[in-house]
Amino acid sequence: MLLTIGGFGTIPALLVGLAALAVVILIGRIVLKFAWRLVVLAAVAVGVLYLLGLFGISVL
Repeated sequence: MLLTIGGFGTIPALLVGLAALAVVILIGRIVLKFAWRLVVLAAVAVGVLYLLGLFGISVL
């Protein structure tokens, strides 16, 4: 019934679209995992530099 409404295409086209969406989500999860680690690392580095600056140690 849902496929007779139109605009959805055929079953193989839907399967290809769902497979492509799954690949995009999988790649996105990997990229976000890497980006999250970079953000945490940057936050720690900025915190350490800030604390060193409080004690008068100039690193940069």
